[in-house]
Amino acid sequence: MQKPLRLRIVFMVLSSVWMIGIQAQDTDALMIKKIHNEALGNGFSYRFLSELCTSFGGRIAGSDAYAGAASHTRKVMEEIKNVKAYLQDCEASYWKRGEKEKVIMTGKNGKKISLDALSLGNSVSTPPDGITAEVIEVQSLDEVENLGEKMIKGKIVFYNRPMDPTQIRTFSAYGGAVDQRVYGPSKAAEYGAVAAIVRSMTTSPDDYPHTGVTIYKDSLRKIPGIAISTNAADLLSRTIQSGPVKLFLKTQCKMMGKRPAPTAIGEIRGSEFPEEIILVGGHLDSWDVGQGAHDDGAGCVQSMEVLRILSDLGYQPKRTIRCVLFSNEENGLAGGRTYARISNEKRNFIWLLLNQTQEVFHQEVSVLKRIHRF
Repeated sequence: MQKPLRLRIVFMVLSSVWMIGIQAQDTDALMIKKIHNEALGNGFSYRFLSELCTSFGGRIAGSDAYAGAASHTRKVMEEIKNVKAYLQDCEASYWKRGEKEKVIMTGKNGKKISLDALSLGNSVSTPPDGITAEVIEVQSLDEVENLGEKMIKGKIVFYNRPMDPTQIRTFSAYGGAVDQRVYGPSKAAEYGAVAAIVRSMTTSPDDYPHTGVTIYKDSLRKIPGIAISTNAADLLSRTIQSGPVKLFLKTQCKMMGKRPAPTAIGEIRGSEFPEEIILVGGHLDSWDVGQGAHDDGAGCVQSMEVLRILSDLGYQPKRTIRCVLFSNEENGLAGGRTYARISNEKRNFIWLLLNQTQEVFHQEVSVLKRIHRF
């Protein structure tokens, strides 16, 4: 074969390979465009979210609201074409808030002022008649250690380190302050405190207290943990600067034992590699005092929308696309632990996992793009 002919053949082969690659890219780009248009032009996320939050708000794991939410989301996913939906059994410790919390401040002038407050998740209650004690303000767990039992014993510890408003990522600001809430009550109990008050985890100056989980050390006595609003925290701090302050606390929260809290799952089975799983999800439970729209209803409905969009576009994935709406993230992680145990027992291969609990308003289309690559 003459050399020019060989070169022409090589060129034709390479050109064909290049054209096939371009066509594949065009096919991918077209599918991504269809996903984009469907998500933005015909999206169901807000409808899904409205139904979830208005019908099943306050869905703390173990509650009737949570049970309703799990059944509801399973049904919604089951109605999507080619989706198999089911509930994965799980039990979680059910914490109940009880009657409205009372936190009353008394300064040196004897004037009593009620402070906006919420018990921390998993907190124990005060005695039936409440607790009255002097309050001591601190900025960190280390400060409690440095003050020691001599200064802490018999008092109510008030953690008042604010979130850093200069952080661009608000979750970084949250992470820089939340140790006070999570570990503060146990640290205070270690040095003899009778209760702990925590500044709410928000940069907003308002009257809305934020609950959240607190974790006790089993080796230490459990004391009540309560969050107060940022405005209440500022008022309490100013009052302390003028002289000794006493607080009266009364709460009725308690653990109610184990209750069913199933995880809701829906999936489109893969055509070529069904045992390889691309997992998208969020946590279905929320705190008892809100609708749980952002944390994490939005993450859940976006994950459900992944199934809906791919199904409505007639897309058949090579790998299984699984939507998992975990239970009990807020105050126990029972849903995640149960899922992991069962997944390991079945030797599931998770190809990609996208857990949507942060920045949920910026992930929907990018999640679908990443999924399509597989």
